[in-house]
Amino acid sequence: MGTPELAAHILDRLAAAAAADPRFTVVAVVTRPDEPRGRGLTPHPSAVAEVAARSNLPVLKPIKIRSPEFLAQIKSYNPDLIVVAAYGRILPQSILDAAAIAPINVHASLLPRFRGAAPIEGAIISGDSQTGVTIMRVTAEMDAGPIILQRAIPIASDDTQSSLKRKLAELGADALLEALDLYARATVTEIPQNEAFATYTRPISKDDSIIDWSADAARIERMTRAFDPWPIARTRLGGDPLLIWRARVAAGPESSAAPGTLLAIRPEPIVRCGSGALALCEVQAPGRRRMRASEFFNGRKVAPGARLGM
Repeated sequence: MGTPELAAHILDRLAAAAAADPRFTVVAVVTRPDEPRGRGLTPHPSAVAEVAARSNLPVLKPIKIRSPEFLAQIKSYNPDLIVVAAYGRILPQSILDAAAIAPINVHASLLPRFRGAAPIEGAIISGDSQTGVTIMRVTAEMDAGPIILQRAIPIASDDTQSSLKRKLAELGADALLEALDLYARATVTEIPQNEAFATYTRPISKDDSIIDWSADAARIERMTRAFDPWPIARTRLGGDPLLIWRARVAAGPESSAAPGTLLAIRPEPIVRCGSGALALCEVQAPGRRRMRASEFFNGRKVAPGARLGM
């Protein structure tokens, strides 16, 4: 059960492994219904549905997951395990109980840290030095089930949401196959999570990506990476939206200017933050191409002293 690219990569690896390992079989795939995309709003299948189609796997796209009809479909496959990876819906207990052995989840964090919908963004924004994946038994409480295994990787200083998702998709596939081997050999050990260390994330919205220039420069820089490729860190210049794709913490000149003030334009735009300064590397005006920040500000004839966020 999954929907986006991260889950699609895990399914691709799982299907390939199942074709070579007689101990287990992928009997069906569950994903979100097709969604309208593009200029014509034509319905498009999810990334998981596309992988399932290539692998000739039955695909279920329920609109309502709490319906008796969907539960009956799930039960008709007699699943030993239900594997969940970024499905995007809270599963009712009736679906969880349909797994003869266990419902398990591939979660993109080192639980109990960063439960919830945005663990990758949360790890980058918080400045964590590492993250990873957790294979856990799914319970009624969100991401609170016992841990089967965990695998960690470092977070690179230039990792974006996109690059870290690719790394965690690969790590998650490896961890899942390792967990399946444990189940096949009946050697699974479940470890309860320590609730004292639990932290939570919520779904990201565009409002979360609006830069508060009174924040620390290092945190704002991490925002630009956490929200790349969506929803993209953003501010305003002269009342117009401005997307900030890349930035770096800089040694700006001493100034008592208000946060958001452009301290310099050349050789690169430097913005005063609540603590420290930020050099803007790549920006984009809506409807325009991404470009070097210095090129953008020179073209707009913006002078030092102008304020961002206004």
